[in-house]
Amino acid sequence: MSELSPYLVLLLVGFLPNEIWRVLGVWIGGGLAEDSEFIVWVRAVAVAVLAAVIAKLTFAPPGALAVAPLAVRLVALGGGFLSFLVVRRSVFAGLVAGELLLLLGGLVFPA
Repeated sequence: MSELSPYLVLLLVGFLPNEIWRVLGVWIGGGLAEDSEFIVWVRAVAVAVLAAVIAKLTFAPPGALAVAPLAVRLVALGGGFLSFLVVRRSVFAGLVAGELLLLLGGLVFPA
């Protein structure tokens, strides 16, 4: 049991508390119109939180990401966004392009 205990803790503390709120959100929000003011507000808050996380990771990165120069992080962010737009708004394409640019920048400008 000792080798499975970290997974059990992860399930009980990480997954289940979040999943309860997701299920409640789907259940409560299922009856709302997609263009209602509340749903528009929720979507705007979600986008703002995501933008704040991206800005924090870009300008004040934690851990190993802090080793990459700011210029490399900005080029990776811009390249990922441009790739997202070019490949029919594909989040996967933007993520892969941004990661590749970040890795390439790390190789060209080692710390």
